[in-house]
Amino acid sequence: MLWPAWILPEDVFRSIWERVRPVFLASMGQQRIPFTLAEPLARVYLPLAAWVVAHKKDGPFVLGVNGAQGSGKSTLCEFLALILREGYGCKVAGFSLDDIYKTRSERERLAREVHPLLVTRGVPGTHDVGLGLQTLDRLTTAGPEIAVALPAFDKSIDDRCPMSAWPQTSAPVDIVIFEGWCVGCLPQSGEHLVRPINALEAGEDADGSWRTYVNEQLGGPYAELFGRLDRLIMLKVPDMECVYQWRSLQERKLAAAIGNGSSGHRLMDETALRRFIMHYERLTRHMLAEMPARADVTLFLDENHGFARVHINE
Repeated sequence: MLWPAWILPEDVFRSIWERVRPVFLASMGQQRIPFTLAEPLARVYLPLAAWVVAHKKDGPFVLGVNGAQGSGKSTLCEFLALILREGYGCKVAGFSLDDIYKTRSERERLAREVHPLLVTRGVPGTHDVGLGLQTLDRLTTAGPEIAVALPAFDKSIDDRCPMSAWPQTSAPVDIVIFEGWCVGCLPQSGEHLVRPINALEAGEDADGSWRTYVNEQLGGPYAELFGRLDRLIMLKVPDMECVYQWRSLQERKLAAAIGNGSSGHRLMDETALRRFIMHYERLTRHMLAEMPARADVTLFLDENHGFARVHINE
């Protein structure tokens, strides 16, 4: 058993599972997850939802979900939101750190004015933190039944979607789920920035100015954004090779979804993907080392992308 029995007693589990099972199975079908995994997944996600509800205070609750690329954050957040809505009657909204990337033109300007590596989305400094704060404010403090547009980014064209295409929700909500690969990340100490950790840093950031800028962003505007979290959940991957393999699978799924060879789409081959992940490697390793000791809940994944164990910091 991954979770302590007191988180969700068996009789309560059965009652909630009965309520949410139809929509849970429908979501599994949409994601092409084998139905044989339904109850094993429910044994992970229903206790997680119960833990969230137990820690929710009066007023809106902001839950952060951290996990390396390909770890399954989107799937976790979808099932968690579904259970909170159908099982507990909560009004839930969510968005991703990926949804608030700066536009392509904004990152091109950063590349000219600060460092060429900032044209690549992902690291702190390539997000519109103000947009993230504004979205959280609107979701948690707006008057009753106020329409809120949730930011959206199209990775296939590497640019933000037009505002007319942003999904809408009504606010205020009970729970906001805010997920992202570096959500909740702390800056590194100066001595950790001195040596490059991969070929990208050695060849294209020899003086350390890019990684120093990224680190300063974490200690500045991102600290304010992550400071809005009431609780933090981490999906912990086994190692960086799993990050590559699982992120590669995501890229193949994206290619299948939009059609290979579509003009204007920026899909990555193996070489490009390896280079892309090097942008994330420093902070991913940093978080894998230090975040489990302070995240409120850490879900440990094994090499087969299964749940190995759960650690709760109370």
